[in-house]
Amino acid sequence: MAPQSREPLDPALRARLLQEAKTPWRGLRRGLWLAFTASAAVGLATMTMRASAGESVAFSDLGIQVGALVLFGGLLWRDRNPSVDDEAA
Repeated sequence: MAPQSREPLDPALRARLLQEAKTPWRGLRRGLWLAFTASAAVGLATMTMRASAGESVAFSDLGIQVGALVLFGGLLWRDRNPSVDDEAA
């Protein structure tokens, strides 16, 4: 009995599978970075509104929120889809 010939894999599906093999769990990571960035932005906005209302906001708390926003925003930016220019570098 001769083996059945396989149909060739769709090129778009093949490219997507190869990309997933190179960067596993990318969707989950990006979802986490987005959630953490949004949380830091909401926290910073809350602290800014409280400060504008006249309440005292500890500078260290403000620094933590700004640091979290910069850190998780940077991680989200770094985990973006590479462009042609990024692949050449």
